[in-house]
Amino acid sequence: MASGGFSKPDDGSVAPGLAWSLAAVLGLGASGGDLAAQEPDCGDRTALRVVVLNEAEMTRARNATVIVRWTHPERTWRPVRQDVETVGSLVVCAPRNATEATLWAEFRDGSSEEAVVALGGGTVHDVTLTLRRERRSTGRLMGRVRDAMTDDPVVAAAVAVSTRLRSTETNRQGDFALSGVPVGTQRLEVRHLGYAPLSYVVDVSAGLTTEVEIGMVPDPVEMEPIVATVLRVRRLELQGFYDRRHWGELAGTGTFYTAEDVDRRRPVEISHMIADESGIRLQCNLRRSDCRLVNTRQSSGVTGACTLTFYIDGLPTRGIALDDAVRPSEIAGIEIYKGLGSGPAEFPPSRCGLVAVWTK
Repeated sequence: MASGGFSKPDDGSVAPGLAWSLAAVLGLGASGGDLAAQEPDCGDRTALRVVVLNEAEMTRARNATVIVRWTHPERTWRPVRQDVETVGSLVVCAPRNATEATLWAEFRDGSSEEAVVALGGGTVHDVTLTLRRERRSTGRLMGRVRDAMTDDPVVAAAVAVSTRLRSTETNRQGDFALSGVPVGTQRLEVRHLGYAPLSYVVDVSAGLTTEVEIGMVPDPVEMEPIVATVLRVRRLELQGFYDRRHWGELAGTGTFYTAEDVDRRRPVEISHMIADESGIRLQCNLRRSDCRLVNTRQSSGVTGACTLTFYIDGLPTRGIALDDAVRPSEIAGIEIYKGLGSGPAEFPPSRCGLVAVWTK
């Protein structure tokens, strides 16, 4: 993962994050104007012209965030997040070999339904995402389906909720997502040829994502299927923590801790827990009155100390020690990136690495 964006796809097209950023700039020129006037400059690639509306006033939603996930039968890109700022719209150029886009909008406690767009070369699609701010009656299910015997991903498994007409299939990593699932107790059904069908009752919470880990049993092996569920923290969900954790762990570019991990370790200071990471150490003066976390794998000129950059709830900490700013009991999540090329696009690049802390 490159800093400030994403690595260039192997098909020679512009990287998804870079294409998103360039196209978003084009969209900023049409504030208050007709979206049709925004002419995308995507060459022979597909373009999406996206408008985000507030449901109550049906006006452009300012400062909303749009999330887009590009997919291909043999590949899924990491989701990209982009703020529409004061315009309420933007233009997105698709990767050259993507065949489908799934996108939705978020703002504070509001979110839109997912829109799924089939992509074709050189075409332009107008997409309207409407933020719903009333009390939510739906939630979201995300999960992974694996073989309970081998732990290999189960590809193209059919996943559905019994109360919904719409279903989905798992991708090459065995991942799936279902949005707009009615709140309450639902029956999740998973089927794949060669495996015993699974039917599992899961509780869906309003406005939250429930994660489901499923182990399917090869038919006719005599054993019970394996299912585990976790309810995501709303703040981390909105900030994209779970998406970054999924792709960061998959690519090996980051280390991630939740409040449960911190409670289990019970560190006196959060810097002590971070310093346990390989390549990171706590460097203090002789009186131990001034300590800082440094990346020992990076060099910083004469001193050799490369100090990590810290963010709390998305804002940089300047002149304030991390341990003075937040206590371990206040933390909902931690992201640790150790190199220049490992940080996500949501944060400015840092040569020494960075740590993002999210509070409860």
